[in-house]
Amino acid sequence: MKTFGTEWKKTIRDGTFIHAGHIFLPSAALGEAMAAYGLKYIWVDGEHGAFDKDAILAHITAINGAGAGVFVRVTSGDPATIKPVLEMGPDGIIIPMVNTAEEARRVVAACRYPPKGTRGFGPRRANRYGVVEDPEYIASIDEALVKFIQVEHREAVDNLDDILGVDGIDGVIIGPYDLSGSMGLLGQLRHPDMLAQYQRIVACCKAHKMPCGPSIAPSNPDWVKYWLDLKVDYLFCGDELTYVRRGIDDTKALIARLRAS
Repeated sequence: MKTFGTEWKKTIRDGTFIHAGHIFLPSAALGEAMAAYGLKYIWVDGEHGAFDKDAILAHITAINGAGAGVFVRVTSGDPATIKPVLEMGPDGIIIPMVNTAEEARRVVAACRYPPKGTRGFGPRRANRYGVVEDPEYIASIDEALVKFIQVEHREAVDNLDDILGVDGIDGVIIGPYDLSGSMGLLGQLRHPDMLAQYQRIVACCKAHKMPCGPSIAPSNPDWVKYWLDLKVDYLFCGDELTYVRRGIDDTKALIARLRAS
């Protein structure tokens, strides 16, 4: 079963860098537009965004329909939270605040069918409403689904070597803001102690051959370049609000410049 998730994994294995975006607002038309404008992968933020299950499903169908992959960040690693999202058929799932190897084992198990995991069987959109036969779906979904964990706490950094020894993790997403909070430096994303932690995370991931990259805002070109210089595999960078704000700022500046000329 070929999905945008299998394409993501192949792209990463080929060593090709990926830029992906975020969406925080519940209008599926916004996600569809972002895909139409050329974002190949979009992160639907079910943790901090105002998303109910219907809105998440609408985003998945709209974004996939527009030709892009969808990764859903859930609110926690609770299997009861993960399960209904998986049945909607996202291309990947993002689990926040995974701080220990045991937590990593539990969340990965919740995403995999027995004998590798504990996921209950009941796909809906995930198997295209039964068009994909059960044997094919069961055999292919582990490869088709990208399973991300977020490293966003100093405890996770301290335990990262053990965490990355857990089978089934497909990628690490670094969360600078919550990581800074856990270090008593909330919002000081470029503090020397923070830079040291990012470098530690990336080095550990590279040692384990684990794809990694941050979730950041394109607030400063130097900030984006910092991450590119670390040779991360992907950037989740920018969201619909950022894009709208930049478009408005650019248009205002254009009109002001033309009026003054």
